[in-house]
Amino acid sequence: MTTPTYPHRRRLLPMLLGSGVLLLAACQPDTAAAPRPDTSGTPAAASPPTSPPARAAATDVGLTAGQRLTILADTLASTPADTTTDLPYTYLHLQTWARATNRIVRSDVRRWRHADGSGREVIRRAPDLAGVEHQPGPDERSLFDRAAPTTRRHQPGGLHPYLSEPVPADPARLARLLVPAELVGEPAYPRLLAGGVIGLATSQHLDRSQRATALRVLARIPGITYGGPTTDLAARAGLAFRVAAEGSTTVLVIDPSTGELLAAHERVSGIRPGLFSHVLVLTRGHTTDTATPPTAG
Repeated sequence: MTTPTYPHRRRLLPMLLGSGVLLLAACQPDTAAAPRPDTSGTPAAASPPTSPPARAAATDVGLTAGQRLTILADTLASTPADTTTDLPYTYLHLQTWARATNRIVRSDVRRWRHADGSGREVIRRAPDLAGVEHQPGPDERSLFDRAAPTTRRHQPGGLHPYLSEPVPADPARLARLLVPAELVGEPAYPRLLAGGVIGLATSQHLDRSQRATALRVLARIPGITYGGPTTDLAARAGLAFRVAAEGSTTVLVIDPSTGELLAAHERVSGIRPGLFSHVLVLTRGHTTDTATPPTAG
């Protein structure tokens, strides 16, 4: 299968497109059967999940993953960063583990971006790991604090968002922007759509409404399943959702209150099985300049 190239988005994918499958003991299997991909020619992403029962909670027994994600989208809370959207710079702090041929590259990235594409990045690199069969652990995070920082300054147009603003409010339209409609019936479609949502959430700030739309896109992914309550490498509590497609298993950890993506990880099988990538989204917000992170968010 040949996948079309989208210059801005594809540049982000090697570092940000999901990651290793950290299947924690707290995760529980879905209580409902996962839907099969629709290969009839009707875009699977255009069919929303069955509406959940009234007053249901996302962790209730007997719900599908799509119903749980719909509940999260309908009930998510605002964050402090949702009230500071008038400030000129968005801020994201990420920690990533990314496959690069035969090694794992470990990076801590702090990124300030203006709407005109200018901004600043501060990157710290922990030593690369030989091989790709690696399971990131919480103890590795301290390595970033000991690494020397590298600063990159970007002129207008140098820092591209994953998608042009504003992010669409319609889930079907957002899904088509993340993955072309002609790929809907392909085996890799669930993986690509999950990766698109991850790329979006790890590239630009999403407000409350945009987070809800992203959750509704996840709810439409063919075969997505619920993994139960879990924690990420930063010891934050979340709900796990899995997407298995074309020799890949991606796990997304979602904050059950705000609907924010806390972490995502992907492992692949095949000729070179192992970790594909792992990302933690540690801080989001807005700020007045590129010197300091936001005080809240």
